[in-house]
Amino acid sequence: MDPGEITLVLRRIERGEEPAADQLLTLVYRDLRRLAAARMANEPPGQTLQPTALVHEAWLRLGADQQPAWQSRAQFFAAAAEAMRRILIDRARRRGAQRHGGGHEHINIDDIEVAASSDDARLLRVNDALEKFGLEEPEKAELVKLRYFAGLTLDEAAQALDIAEPTARRWWTYARAWLTKELRASG
Repeated sequence: MDPGEITLVLRRIERGEEPAADQLLTLVYRDLRRLAAARMANEPPGQTLQPTALVHEAWLRLGADQQPAWQSRAQFFAAAAEAMRRILIDRARRRGAQRHGGGHEHINIDDIEVAASSDDARLLRVNDALEKFGLEEPEKAELVKLRYFAGLTLDEAAQALDIAEPTARRWWTYARAWLTKELRASG
């Protein structure tokens, strides 16, 4: 994916050019599909949601053919990660309601790696902690969303957020420590 080409298409969307949204999907689809596949690879067997469906649902939530005026590639990928996160969280909540609850599970923050395996209870606990973290450290929370929910590598997330990789590494270390403390306190 050429970041410069994406930026040009985003500018065309901002100007209201009709075919630009389709071009954006063509440019980012492979990367979104790869991220969704990585995220879904560790889901329990027998899942009905497939990576392609996750990408399509995220695309619809982002506006489909009526894309908003994205300010940057980073903003678009952050929004895509957030859309995927919300889809997975909504899905986990629906399944949890169907099962009438479930106990809490201890979560080791070291398990929170790119596309880490998670069951519904774990996903919901991480999401709750992440929402709390986002109130205090919104930029660092965006990094966690890109890594945990969208499956980006540290370097890819740094590029999406337009920050240096060493900064992303420091933010990731801090976020993991904060989340570990929060998850232990809530568990």
